[in-house]
Amino acid sequence: MPFGKYKDRFIYQLPESYLIWFSNQGFPAGKLGMMLETMHVIRVNGLEDLLKPLLKAQNTKG
Repeated sequence: MPFGKYKDRFIYQLPESYLIWFSNQGFPAGKLGMMLETMHVIRVNGLEDLLKPLLKAQNTKG
């Protein structure tokens, strides 16, 4: 996240309440808004397991 209370956190680390707030206020334009909206959909639908292969791959890059 490039700004705000959760600056320097990955999008997947944002709390669901923050994503819901953006959903109610409107997601920002551009790539960041698309990523926030996608994470919101993943969270509210309980699809976090979809992220496990990506996180595993990221952790093995080190």
